Amino acid sequence: MTSGTSRVRRGPNDPDRRARIARAAIEVVGARGIDGLTHRAVAATAGVPLGSTTYHFSTLDDLLAVALEQAAAANVERLRTWAASLSPDEDFAVALANLVMSYLRDEQSSTVVEYDLYVAALHRPRLRPASAAWDEALVDLFGSWTDPLTGRMLAGLFCGLLIQTALADPAPSAGEVEALFRRAVHGPFAE
Repeated sequence: MTSGTSRVRRGPNDPDRRARIARAAIEVVGARGIDGLTHRAVAATAGVPLGSTTYHFSTLDDLLAVALEQAAAANVERLRTWAASLSPDEDFAVALANLVMSYLRDEQSSTVVEYDLYVAALHRPRLRPASAAWDEALVDLFGSWTDPLTGRMLAGLFCGLLIQTALADPAPSAGEVEALFRRAVHGPFAE
């Protein structure tokens, strides 16, 4: 180097590449399921060289972990936005039933992918912290409308209903889902 000339540090050529690969992993799981997740499929979906996927995520579990973390974060953000839109006098049981139905009507493909990733933690212990963090965010969110114990029950009911309703043929009606949430929120009715 000559005097008076300084060396310019170059940043990464593609600073969004890691995030793009993570989003591609979610897309691949959506299209092919967990068993269809490969570095090659993710690289093709992300439009990056195969070596980029293995550089950023050396194992498939690394890819699954980042996909689960991103899916959970996106889901929790959607739920926080939904909760912020509720009025203080909102009928929470009706709001929860409408939320379940909208997840299945308007966001079914995202919901299926998110639960594929969530359930993957059953066989991959490394993914469990991300799944547990997702659960705790639901408990906190629903508990803020009720109390901590009811929030935990509502989180379990919410997750269970999403899976059951996605699989059911025919799917339960909004009224049936509302009745379950109403019981959970208000308890049994005195006769």
